[in-house]
Amino acid sequence: MQDQVTQFAHQSIIGRDVWMEENLPPDLFAAMGQAGLFRIGLPVEFGGTGGGYPAIAAAEQALVAACGVPGMGTIFGGHQITAQYYMVGYGSAGQKAAYLPKLAAGTCTMAVAISEPEVGAHPKLLNTAAHKTALGWRISGRKAYVTNGPLADIFIVLAITSVDAGRKRYSMFLVPRGAAGLEIHHAPTPAGMRPSGHVSLTLTDCVVGADALLGVAGTAYEDMALGFRDAEDAVGNSGLIGKLLHIMGLLATPGATDDAAEALGALYGLVSVASAAVDALVIASEAGDAASPRTQAITIGMRQLALDIVRRVRALKRDDLPRVDALLASIEGGMNVARGPRRARMIRLGRDGLA
Repeated sequence: MQDQVTQFAHQSIIGRDVWMEENLPPDLFAAMGQAGLFRIGLPVEFGGTGGGYPAIAAAEQALVAACGVPGMGTIFGGHQITAQYYMVGYGSAGQKAAYLPKLAAGTCTMAVAISEPEVGAHPKLLNTAAHKTALGWRISGRKAYVTNGPLADIFIVLAITSVDAGRKRYSMFLVPRGAAGLEIHHAPTPAGMRPSGHVSLTLTDCVVGADALLGVAGTAYEDMALGFRDAEDAVGNSGLIGKLLHIMGLLATPGATDDAAEALGALYGLVSVASAAVDALVIASEAGDAASPRTQAITIGMRQLALDIVRRVRALKRDDLPRVDALLASIEGGMNVARGPRRARMIRLGRDGLA
C-alpha cells in the first residue's frame, strides 16, 4: 500500500501548491477516495484493506515522506484514525453498516469535537451538554479546534449527559453536518498544518435522533476520549517521521564533502531509530497497550529524539531550502499540541519510573 500512496502523491499532490491552501481542495479529497487511500487499514468486510493502525500509520508516513505537505498526513490520518477508533471500536452494528463503507470509499468523513474555547479538553471544564428527549437528544454548547471540520459530513460531539456526585458524565453523539441547531464557523489554519482545515461549532438546541448515541451513555470520556489521544499520537507520529524523511531527501546533496556526508549519515541513523520507536508505538496501540508506562516512555523518548534531530537539521540549514524550514516549524508546532498532558506524563514517568 505504501507504493500506492507514494504513486498517488507524485501524480496528484506534487506540483500543486496545496501546502499554501488553508483548506484541502475538494477535488483532491475526492481523488484520495477514488485512489482507494481511505480503504487502508479499515475492516475488509466494510470495504477496507484490513491491517488496522499499523497499515494506517505506514500509509501516512509514506504520504508525507513523498509529498512533504504536513497537512496531508493530518487529513488522511484524521479520517482513518477516527473511522478505526470510533466507528470500528464503538459503533453499533447499524452504525458500522451505515457509515464504514462510506468512510472506506471516501464519500463520507467524520471529525471529532471534544475541545471547547478557552478550556481545551479538560473534563472538569467542558460545558457542552445533551438532554434526552422523547425522540432523541438535544445538544447545546460550543466546540473548538475541530480538525478536518471543513470536510466533515458527521461531527462526533462529546457532551455531558449527567452529573454523578458532582462528577460530569459524558456521552458521544454523531451529529450530521446539516443538523438543525448546528452552526459551523471558519477557524484559521496554522501554516504548519495546511491544508488541514479546522472549524469551531456552536450547537443551540441541536436535535439528533436516539440512534446518534455512539457507545455507552455516560462513559465516553473514560472509554473513548482518553484513548483517542493515545491512538492519534501513535499514528500521528508516523506523519512526523514522514516529515523527517522528506527533509532528509531535500538535504541530500550529490558530491557533498565528507564532513557534510557524515553529518547527514548521523541524521539518517537518528531518524531510523525514531522510526523504529514509532513502529513500536503503533503496534502497542493496535494491541490496546497505548497507555502502559513502557509505551508512554517510548513516546516521550521518541519525541525528545525528534527535537534533537530538528536541532541538528537547523545546524545544517541551507538558505535555498525554504521547505525544510516550513517542515521543521510544523514539527515544532506539533510538539506544542497538548503540552499539558504530555508534561504530566513526563512528570509521572520521572517519579514512578516504569513500574
